Amino acid sequence: MEISKTRALRGPNLWSRHTSIEAIVICNDDEMDISRLPGFEARLRERFPALAPFSAYSSPVSAAHAVELSTLCLQSQAGCPVTFSRTSKTVEKGTYQIVIEYSEEDVGRMALDLARELCSSALTGMSFDIGNALRRLRELDEDIRLGPSTASIVRAAAVRNIPYRRLTRGSLVQFGWGKRQRRIQAAETDMTSAVAESIAQDKELTKKLLQAAGVPTPVGRPVENAEDAWKAACEIGLPVVIKPRDGNQGKGVTVNLTTCEQIGDAYAAALKISSSVLVERYVSGQDHRLLVIGDKLVAAARREPPAVVGDGKHTVAQLVEQINSDPRRGDGHATSLTKIRLDSIAIACLSNQGMTVESIPSRGERVVLRNNANLSTGGTATDVTDDVHPDFAARAIAAAQTIGLDIAGIDVVCNSVLRPLEEQGGGILELNAAPGLRMHLYPSYGKGRPVGEAIVSSMFANGGDARIPVVAVAGTNGKTTTVRLIAHILGCGGHSVGMTSTDGIYIQGRRIDTGDCSGPKSARNVLCHPDVDAAVLETARGGILREGIGFDRCDVAVVTNIGNGDHLGLSYINTVEDISVVKRVIVQNVCPETGFAVLNAADPMVASMEEACPGKVIFFASDCAHPVMAMHHARGRRVVFLGGDSIVASEGSFEQRIPLRDIPITLNGAIAFQIENVMAAVAAAWALAIDWEIIRLGLGGFVADAQTTPGRFNLFKYRGATLIADYGHNPDAVQALADAIERMPVPAGGRRTAVISGAGDRRDDDIRRQTRILGDVFDCFILYQDQCQRGRADGEVLVLLEQGLKNTKRASDIRKVRGEFSAIDMALEGLKENDVCLVLVDQVEEALAHIARRVAAG
Repeated sequence: MEISKTRALRGPNLWSRHTSIEAIVICNDDEMDISRLPGFEARLRERFPALAPFSAYSSPVSAAHAVELSTLCLQSQAGCPVTFSRTSKTVEKGTYQIVIEYSEEDVGRMALDLARELCSSALTGMSFDIGNALRRLRELDEDIRLGPSTASIVRAAAVRNIPYRRLTRGSLVQFGWGKRQRRIQAAETDMTSAVAESIAQDKELTKKLLQAAGVPTPVGRPVENAEDAWKAACEIGLPVVIKPRDGNQGKGVTVNLTTCEQIGDAYAAALKISSSVLVERYVSGQDHRLLVIGDKLVAAARREPPAVVGDGKHTVAQLVEQINSDPRRGDGHATSLTKIRLDSIAIACLSNQGMTVESIPSRGERVVLRNNANLSTGGTATDVTDDVHPDFAARAIAAAQTIGLDIAGIDVVCNSVLRPLEEQGGGILELNAAPGLRMHLYPSYGKGRPVGEAIVSSMFANGGDARIPVVAVAGTNGKTTTVRLIAHILGCGGHSVGMTSTDGIYIQGRRIDTGDCSGPKSARNVLCHPDVDAAVLETARGGILREGIGFDRCDVAVVTNIGNGDHLGLSYINTVEDISVVKRVIVQNVCPETGFAVLNAADPMVASMEEACPGKVIFFASDCAHPVMAMHHARGRRVVFLGGDSIVASEGSFEQRIPLRDIPITLNGAIAFQIENVMAAVAAAWALAIDWEIIRLGLGGFVADAQTTPGRFNLFKYRGATLIADYGHNPDAVQALADAIERMPVPAGGRRTAVISGAGDRRDDDIRRQTRILGDVFDCFILYQDQCQRGRADGEVLVLLEQGLKNTKRASDIRKVRGEFSAIDMALEGLKENDVCLVLVDQVEEALAHIARRVAAG
């Protein structure tokens, strides 16, 4: 059994909406049916007793199925929320595609590796340590998944249908798209002031500002050394607290100090955290944490320091071990509680009580292991939100606003939150930016609070989802022109448009990246751009297969057509039906109810995608009498068609007409495939509720020149001849070009010349078909070999192109040349007045620039 071509599908994909790991598994004859492998399943279940049954699979069950199920179950047993997996047999004997959902990509990849080891051990009889495997998965998952604070905010955003994207392996997350995006890092937002955060980190400055604002805080001062700390303690009055000036999470804080020796030890502990140390008056009472978001107190918790209660039998160390066995306790911040540490601070605390870790407390005796009550050091929390007195809450809000924090964790010591702070001599000890939310989400006692929702509500008012209009365009031909036309219409309406295509990434018409940018990475880059308020994304087959789509859903999905044979044989896409299933992915991910799919009614495979659309459908076709169009229109639904000399948009009694003479790209209706592109773009703009005058304006100002639509039926005049440059690279595109050029009249004496190469990664017959189509329309041919043969032998593509011209109606003059520019030069030198020349370009920008230079030179 071999596993190869492992890749992560990071967005909605061919298989599901889940993020998934996909891999190819190759099995030998026996491995294709595990019933032929004596004892395999028994050994597998002996090693992994929690493996789900194979009963859900139809026979025969292969070793690939075993790997798939093992990968899923390993993740599930490690605590990952995954449920989806699938095995699909390919046309190649013994070759399977397996797909398994993951919640964290690295965990999914490790689970696949471990599943392979597990199944191999069952095949060979070798041992497999399932406990160690699950431990490794859990540790990795805990290390890389979002912590509780960030995760709670992300969950709240997801409930609001706000899209999100994790920008780093840490806790930096983007919510929303384009201009509407916001970002958080843990419980810190992009509106958290860097100045306020700096103030909060400086405990002494925080105290000064709070005191100036009349907020009660304990007196204290910074100290230079241990002797100065004792001096300050005597000035302030014992007991005191010693803390780092810029610490966090309770690190280096020691409280209730009464002796010079204690103060010396506490100063040394604080100095390890910060070079500057504070001594403050110790405020007696209970430790509380208040969470203020904006101008509201949203949660409050009473914190207890880590402690054990004796039973008269077990030592302190054993009692700590019992508490730490609670599954809610972990080593970091990924779990709701943190394990108690028996470190030097805990040992010193025990010593102050006359105990060691080996002491056996009497039954019911409470032994405190730390003087601070931070959850990060093993403390517990009790929710008291409903008990907070209004005046008490007002003081906390005033403190946060004094420092300038939009989200603040406020540490308060007082006897009770039921009375105003001043009445009981309590005080605010410090304010924390990016406060931990665990104690409010999962308190040890009391009710958890929806603090994630509160943060999201403060960032996105009025129930907004932070989305911008997104149009996805797929199909075999016409995608790029349709994308550009939709983007142009949106731009005419005042939108700042981000666009991806096979030509690059464009923001407000300016190209920021070059090359084929029709994949998910480019889509994500556009949606991340802060200037964009509408996105039009060309969504190619390759990107969907390689990684899924780069967005969770779209407002409009346009499918132009499904060609015969383009890209067949690649990535196990062997039939036109397979291609249709891939391109259907964008339709399946249209926004439910409010979104639209724009589908070509004249293409049966595209029309059938209506069943997969969770939103509404607009059909387009030249013929309004087409059965699909007629039925859709009869139901009162939207259609776009060619009515006489106009593009017509109709829904029930509503109708809009746009004359073809006002749409330059169609050459007054002469180019059929451009009419189809226009109909698709009009339908998409209609779906986005763009004003019809804006749509007319956009169509009227869009021309098919080399600057606007490079490589898409670009017209040039050269010495009285007409030259057309196009990137048509499959039989359907070539057929559309041939039909358009055949309708262009050629005066007496004029000839048609075609300059063509072929992509080496196409099937032999697809390459032959392109020249076979052109051979019935063109007289002269210049066949050229381009720079990249894509796995073909030298001259092999030229032979196939020439074979396609045999027995065609018109091809009479056939020449062959090496190099695209040489072929263009040869064609130009032979052109005469009234001739028509089609150049099928390979290097689009370079070839167009070369043609432009030659035309300019005359």
